[in-house]
Amino acid sequence: MNETTKIINLLFDSFWPMFKAGLIVTVPLTLISFGIGLMLAFMTALMRLSKIKAFSYTAAFYVWVIRGTPLIVQLFVIFYGLPNIGIVFTPFVSAVIGLSVSQGAYNSEVIRAALLSISKGQWEATKALGMTKLKTMRYVIVPQAALVAVPSLGNSFISLLKDTSLVATLTVAEIFQIGQQITAVKMYPLWIYMEVGLIYLIFSTALTYLQDFLEKKLGKHLVEQR
Repeated sequence: MNETTKIINLLFDSFWPMFKAGLIVTVPLTLISFGIGLMLAFMTALMRLSKIKAFSYTAAFYVWVIRGTPLIVQLFVIFYGLPNIGIVFTPFVSAVIGLSVSQGAYNSEVIRAALLSISKGQWEATKALGMTKLKTMRYVIVPQAALVAVPSLGNSFISLLKDTSLVATLTVAEIFQIGQQITAVKMYPLWIYMEVGLIYLIFSTALTYLQDFLEKKLGKHLVEQR
């Protein structure tokens, strides 16, 4: 068997294990972390906009710390550091916590900016109609802010998918971790890691189409409301 044939067979044999890891670990990890992070981001954004200084300062401190420290360090603190004080999480749970907290901090600024982009006239108009603040937020402000925020949140979602490669350092068996295992046994790191990149590209492309679809749906929804 010549070298080229050997490499082709290796890439063919290694594709499914890595792609499968993407389906059963990387994608679920991305979805769970983004969902939790999005809720955390929304709460943080509201706290930042709150007139209660304790809420505003606490949220600002959280965003400052998380945005100012590397994600890999945060993951190490959670998985390798917390056990020293008796707090132990599984690799997957540690990954979810770290990625969610990171997403919460970054996306809170996106959501805060989107909420601030809605004119104060919207509040005044709904108040004149007798709508409560909660209903105004739910039916008027949030839908419009969502359309503003979706492009940036979509980019963050795609970046999160790629950031999951960092949790290989926590022994989470996602795409990159499986690629490392295959490389350790079969060698040929150049070709294996290029294939890893290709698999990430496939998933990222699928998420990009999902983002475009969501933007169109939200846009159509707002037009219908008007």
